[in-house]
Amino acid sequence: MNLTPEDITRFLIAISVMLFAAKVFGELMRLIKQPSVVGEILAGIILGPTVFGTIAPDMFNAIFTNSKSTDIAIDGITNLAVIMLLLVSGLEVNLSLVFKQGKTALYTSVIGMVFPFAIGFLAAYFFPEFLGIKDPSLTLIFALFVGTALSITALPVVARTLMDLNIFKTQIGFLIIASAMFNDLIGWLVFSFILGMLGQSGHGFDISIIVTSTLVFIAFMLIIGRKIFNRIIPFIQNKTTYPGGILNFIFILGFLGAAFTEYIGIHAIFGAFIVGIAIGDSAHLKEQTREMVQQFVTNIFAPLFFVSIGLRVNFITSFDFMIVLIFVVLAFAGKVIGCGLGAYWGGMKKDEALAIGFGMNSRGAMEIVLGILALQAGLIHERVFVALVIMALVTSLSSAPFMSYFIKRFKNSIDINSLLRPDLVFFTNSDSKESVIEELIRKLSERYKLDYTYIKSEVMKRESIISTGLGNHLALPHAKIKISEVHFAIAVSKEGINFESLDEKPAKIIILLLTPFDHPELQLRLISEISKKFKDEESVKELIESGDINNFITNFKAL
Repeated sequence: MNLTPEDITRFLIAISVMLFAAKVFGELMRLIKQPSVVGEILAGIILGPTVFGTIAPDMFNAIFTNSKSTDIAIDGITNLAVIMLLLVSGLEVNLSLVFKQGKTALYTSVIGMVFPFAIGFLAAYFFPEFLGIKDPSLTLIFALFVGTALSITALPVVARTLMDLNIFKTQIGFLIIASAMFNDLIGWLVFSFILGMLGQSGHGFDISIIVTSTLVFIAFMLIIGRKIFNRIIPFIQNKTTYPGGILNFIFILGFLGAAFTEYIGIHAIFGAFIVGIAIGDSAHLKEQTREMVQQFVTNIFAPLFFVSIGLRVNFITSFDFMIVLIFVVLAFAGKVIGCGLGAYWGGMKKDEALAIGFGMNSRGAMEIVLGILALQAGLIHERVFVALVIMALVTSLSSAPFMSYFIKRFKNSIDINSLLRPDLVFFTNSDSKESVIEELIRKLSERYKLDYTYIKSEVMKRESIISTGLGNHLALPHAKIKISEVHFAIAVSKEGINFESLDEKPAKIIILLLTPFDHPELQLRLISEISKKFKDEESVKELIESGDINNFITNFKAL
């Protein structure tokens, strides 16, 4: 089937309208401190059959629905967009930090999966007619479907929301991504099993083959593939035209990974995400390359996908208020409570746990994809599909505001003791102010993948104004920079370093404090809190004489 000149014209107009609406509503959301993804989804609802299709049906049909060829083209580019978005999301994941989430990630993932699945399964199994089952003989499969739909988190929406809130590269961000990745893996495996029960799984592969293939793919990419890419990337960046060579390499591998998982019966986005992680973990991949890929995808392709969500359904026809309400309530209760409890039991504070719960509550595209497949398989009615879409949109739209609220509450209650990290406390042999500051910056840059040059410039700029030697053997170099959470590291010098303190005592405890540029009050409060710890000379002396890092941390917290 070839696109006619009329089809091409209609396709280009549709893409232009979608991008324009996405940008306008995205910027409006940013003005009211909301992620642009919220505006992009709203743009889709307004452009779709619910608003534009009702007000001006002829014009709506002329742009979006009059040609089957155009529909296929738009569907193709939006599928490409979500695959690229997950590839970018994978590039931003710091795998070592994800693994370091440990118990918290495990608790959040498992409880955040089991709890909503159990709620959805039990509700659908005991009240199938009430939830809109199409064929009563498929009650078990229907209950499995509802449980799965309520337990999956939408990685594309979550990733974009975290990027928009500028918390993707934070501990909370990585914890949410790690948990969502696990949720999606298990969720898609369960749904593949459901499709297999209906005779519609992938290319007809047995569920055992799908599970085995997926696990082998993940293991290969994150263990062997990651090492191979780390060796190849320097060669590509140095021997081919930059940035064309490395960009081609990234997208080719991403699409191949997506094709593999789609072929075996797991959605293509999962393959792209895993490949992105394997490539992005390379220490040789330039930050400029990451930024280039992210800007290209998040400003051009990702908006098309999020707008397309609202184009898929009319919220007026086939609307059943009770079914919608039940799905929304079950979704919020299952995910927020399940993930929130998991994060809390895993060691997070209450506000952090609630932020994670609402962050994991985004459903978005995944439920829509599941709904479409279930609708095509004859498992659900149109009313259930509409309820799933509305539930997905409500959870996606509410995720960012609730996350922002609880993160702000957490930042307002943050204390310096909670920020201590054993791997960022060390004994130093540096003998000058400049060298110890460089050593501290290098530690933080490596730990959080920050821009060393930028941080050094800002810290030394602040240091040149007035020395940060505060007396009683404490020096506190600091800077407000473009980050989303507080970072600090501590160097302990037995000999002491001249920081030009007013009491002329050498600094033996040097604390580098980096705070978000848009939270100046946070820096002042933390500096004040640290200063108060160093009032008592005897306690400071005991701290300096700590024999090892563990004793130092214990004594520091006791100050």
